[in-house]
Amino acid sequence: MDQPLSIVMLGTGDFALPSFRALLDAGFRVPTLVTQPDRPQGRKQELLPSLVKQEAIARGVPVFQPERVNDPEAVERIRALAPDFLVTAAYGQILSAELLGAPRVGALNLHGSILPAYRGAAPVARAIQNGETETGVTVIQMTPRVDAGGMIAVARTAVDPDETAGELEARLAALGAPLLVETVRRVAEGKAEILHQDAALVTRAPKLRKEDGAIDWTLPARRIHDHVRAMRPWPIASTTWTALPWTPKGPLRLIVHRTTVIDGSGKPGTVLAATADGIDVAAAEGAVRLLTVQTPGKKPMPAAEFLRGHAVRPGDAMGE
Repeated sequence: MDQPLSIVMLGTGDFALPSFRALLDAGFRVPTLVTQPDRPQGRKQELLPSLVKQEAIARGVPVFQPERVNDPEAVERIRALAPDFLVTAAYGQILSAELLGAPRVGALNLHGSILPAYRGAAPVARAIQNGETETGVTVIQMTPRVDAGGMIAVARTAVDPDETAGELEARLAALGAPLLVETVRRVAEGKAEILHQDAALVTRAPKLRKEDGAIDWTLPARRIHDHVRAMRPWPIASTTWTALPWTPKGPLRLIVHRTTVIDGSGKPGTVLAATADGIDVAAAEGAVRLLTVQTPGKKPMPAAEFLRGHAVRPGDAMGE
């Protein structure tokens, strides 16, 4: 009887969890999960294991957490497992040529975009930020260059106009898991067609930074709405509210979770109305209604609840 394929999975982010489960459920042998070291999280800065690590422990899969996966000792440890495949999804480190040469058959990556668009660390957020109406996942043959390998399989999906990056990423992870399993089988059987990426169509999806959350009110309303949903779950969009005329309390940082696009006009960043429906703010074109907001240290709340404790008025300013 043939032995099941041996697959070393490398994944850290939540995007990796459905694929890890799918590989195990499909009957592949996963001798080790390679995941990044536990990092401090939350206000208490606790060392918390990723969801994929928790799943591995629950299912009896050994976990390996090297600080640098390309260090010679890490490469040798993975090579000693004699895997047929390396499979990555949201791992967080670039694999060296030495490591990519460890598996018998090859190394595959599940990426959260339709390549060659949105190569990089934040493909889902950047696609939403740019107002894309369609995206998907791509399984590629890995190379030492970021997301540049040959494409083997693609699955597409529409993007809902109010969908956040977190919501879309969860859907893409579920979409990609069975595609990855199918692709492993096709490659192992020598039935996979590999297509080169068109270098002329490459776009980038750089890693998000905390400062990326700042809302630019000089953008059109639709762009601002897309920005807000792209920044969830991190770093979350934010602005500052300044009551006018200016008061000694100064501006208040306002974290923005949900918005919608409405009709309206005015100087960008000017509050047009503050009602039970939300806080309406002028953009370069149209206006944005803030629906769910948060102040530092508090929980998210409907804008109507925020207004019960804060006298936001037409003419007030949002932004710097």
